[in-house]
Amino acid sequence: MRSPSIGRRTRQAYPVLLLVAALAAGGCGASTGRADRWQEPSPVATGAQPADPSPPAASSSAAPSPPRTDVKRVFPVRAGNVDYHPTHGGYPGTDVFADCGEPVVAVTDGVVLEVSRVDRFDKRGPLGPNNGGLSVSLLGDDGVRYYGSHLSAIAAGIDPGVRVRAGQQLGKVGRTGNANNVCHLHFGLSPKCTGADDWWIRRGVVWPAPYLNSWRKGGNRSPVAEVTAWQRKHGCPASPGRSTRSG
Repeated sequence: MRSPSIGRRTRQAYPVLLLVAALAAGGCGASTGRADRWQEPSPVATGAQPADPSPPAASSSAAPSPPRTDVKRVFPVRAGNVDYHPTHGGYPGTDVFADCGEPVVAVTDGVVLEVSRVDRFDKRGPLGPNNGGLSVSLLGDDGVRYYGSHLSAIAAGIDPGVRVRAGQQLGKVGRTGNANNVCHLHFGLSPKCTGADDWWIRRGVVWPAPYLNSWRKGGNRSPVAEVTAWQRKHGCPASPGRSTRSG
C-alpha cells in the first residue's frame, strides 16, 4: 500500500504505520476453500452487539426503484479521525481506519441487500465467505452495491429489504472477521449479482478511493459508470478466479 493521500488529525488512537503493517501482511485475509453461502441475518444480536439507538428505517420490504442519477452520497464513516489508502491488497477495495464504535452510515438512499449479524470467521477456513465478520451491503438507488464489513454492531432494524436513507446509521466500526485485530471498515463497490454466493464480487471490484475523496469533501462523484463498465466486461463471475484475498 502507498502512503495515505488524505490528511489526518495529529491525534490518532492508532498509529497509521502500525495499521498498514498489520494489514499489509494479509490484506483483509487470504481466501482458501470453496465459498459457503452468505449467512442469513441472525434474529438475535451477539453479546458484543448492543441495541443501537438510531431511528428505524422508513420502510421494510421495499423494492428497489429503477436506477436514479440524482442521488446524494456521503462518506461511509461519520467521524473526524478517519484515514484510508488509495489501494488495497489483492483486489479493489478500501480499508477505512477509524476508532471502533464510530458510526458506519449508508452512502446513499437504497435498500439493504445482505446482513451478517454473527461473526462466523474461523482462521481454519474457509476464509473467503466469512472474512467480513459483521457486514452490511446496500443496493443504492443508483444501482451500485455498497458493502461494509468488520463491524462491531449492526443497527437495530437494519435487515434485508429495509429501505434506508443517505447518512442513516447501519452499524459501528469494528474488527470482526479477519480484520487483523485493527479497527477499520472494509468498503467495497460492486454491481448486484444474482444469488448469494458472490462474496468475491461483493467485497469490491473497482477502486473506491477516488469516490471517497469526493464524498469526504462534500462532493457527489458517482461510481455508476465504472461499476456498470466492469459488469459489462466481466458479468457476474462464478468464482474468485485468481484473486486470493477477501475482506
